[in-house]
Parts: sequence; structure tokens; C-alpha cells
Amino acid sequence: MAIKSTIFKANVQIADVDHGYYADHALTLARHPSENDERMMVRLVALALNAHQLHDTCKGDGTLSFGAGLSDPEEPDVQLIDFTGRKRLWIEVGQPEDKPLLKACSKADAVLLYAFSHSADIWWASIKNKLNRLERLQVWRLPTESSQALVDLAQRSMQLQATIQENVLTLSSEQGVVNIEPILWK
Repeated sequence: MAIKSTIFKANVQIADVDHGYYADHALTLARHPSENDERMMVRLVALALNAHQLHDTCKGDGTLSFGAGLSDPEEPDVQLIDFTGRKRLWIEVGQPEDKPLLKACSKADAVLLYAFSHSADIWWASIKNKLNRLERLQVWRLPTESSQALVDLAQRSMQLQATIQENVLTLSSEQGVVNIEPILWK
């Protein structure tokens, strides 16, 4: 019998000062059996960092949600779909191969990748020449210490505050505070 995903609920209050976006998001995260808390929380961080796109790109008429992620390699970890069904934003986390990213660039207006973990620098050195030609792709690096600290915030039921100011995300809850300053690689 297959192991089922573990369900996490997160109420996230987002205050994106940089983009003038302020909203509450009630989120359900399904953590795949092969996914750890760090990766799951990085997906949540990626959603919070890009929530402003609901207004900036879709003028409030779109859906920002978690995709199937690890359950379906043909789907993103996070996606923004406008009212016509068009994928405006495709977000991946981790260190994927170049071919899935190439395919994602053909399916969405913009693709963002958030690389994390101690091996991300080695991965980037080996793949950056292949990815530099993808015009729709942005690659961001989350510092390892920050992504690992997110594990302390992971709870089955989470009340989180996400403040984005001067390109730094401060994610806080009763469990603690994590500051994340993404670094643009591409």
C-alpha cells in the first residue's frame, strides 16, 4: 500500500512592503512522502515571495496555488494561473535537471526556480551554462542556513507572518523567526 501525503495547514499573513501587497492566505500543503519539511517550507516561502503577482500580473483575477509538485513532474511546485487558464507563473524549488525547466518555459509566461541546500552551489556550477539560454527563467538561491531554519517553523497547523521588505522575507510564528534574503543567480 502506498504511503499518503501528510497534510499541513498554514494561515499566512503576507505584508509585502516592496510591492504594496497585503493579504491573508489560508493554504493547504500536501507533503509528499519523499519530501522533507525543509523543501515543503521552501515551497511556502516561494509562494509568499510571489503572492504580489496576483495583483501585479493578474490584477487580482487569478489563482496562486501549490501544484502537484513531486506527485506529478509535469506540474509546478507553485503556480499562478489567470482567469483564462493561462499559466502566468511556474515556480520550482530544488535542483531540477534542465529538460523539465525547458518544458516549463514553454508552458508558462515566467519560470522561477528557488535553489536551496548545501549542494545548490555545486548543482548551479554544473548546470548554469544550460540554463542561461532560457529567457523566461529566473534562478534564485536561498541561503542554506535560512532554508534549514525553516524546519523549526513547520507544524501541522501553522500561523505565520511573512513580511517582505528590501528583498528580505521575514517569516515568523510562535516557533521562531527566519530571515531569508534570496540571491538572484540568473
